[in-house]
Amino acid sequence: MAGGVNGGVDVKRLKQGSKLTGGQNGAIRHLVVTPSPGRLGAGRLHAGALTIPCALGRNGVTRFKREGDGKTPAGRFAVTGGYWRQDRLRPPGAHFCLRPIKAHMGWCDDPGDANYNRPLRLPARARHEELLRADGLYDVVLILDHNQRPRVRGHGSAIFFHLTRNGDDPTAGCVAISRADMLRLLPRLSRDCAMIIR
Repeated sequence: MAGGVNGGVDVKRLKQGSKLTGGQNGAIRHLVVTPSPGRLGAGRLHAGALTIPCALGRNGVTRFKREGDGKTPAGRFAVTGGYWRQDRLRPPGAHFCLRPIKAHMGWCDDPGDANYNRPLRLPARARHEELLRADGLYDVVLILDHNQRPRVRGHGSAIFFHLTRNGDDPTAGCVAISRADMLRLLPRLSRDCAMIIR
C-alpha cells in the first residue's frame, strides 16, 4: 500500500480551510475521507470548508487491502491524474492532467499479470476494468496512487475516486461522490492533491 495513515492531519482544521488544506490560490491539497458510523459503505469527504457524502467499499475500510475484498484502503494517496468522458461532459476544470477516455482504455486488476494495477490497452486477455463504461461511474475518474510504488500483487488495484451510481451505493473499494459534487470540487483541487482515508 502506498503511503501510510496520516495521523497528523486535523479534520476540523481542514474543514475550516486552514493552511494545511489551502495550496496556491486557495486550492485544496487534502481530501479527508471518514466512514459514517453505523453505515458500512458510506462516508464523508472533507475538502476545505466542504463536507460531501461519499460512497466507500461495501465492506468498509481496511489497513490491509486485498484484491476483491470489497474494502476501501486506509492511507494517504496522491491524486496522480485521471480520465473523463468527452462525449458526455465538457472538459472539467482541473489543475492536473485529465485524459479523454477512449474505447481501448482499461485497467488491469489481474494479480497474475505483469500489468497488474496499471492501465492497459484493450482488448486484453488479463482480467481488467473497462474505463469506457455505460453506467457513468467513470465519466470522471481520478487515479489514487494506492499500491503503485511498489506494486504488490494481490494488495488491491484500480482504487479510484469516481462518480456514484445511485447516491451512496457502496463501491467495490473506491471512493465515489455525485457528479454534481465532483464537478464542483474538481476546479478547487491543487495539482498536488492527496486523499487521506481513515
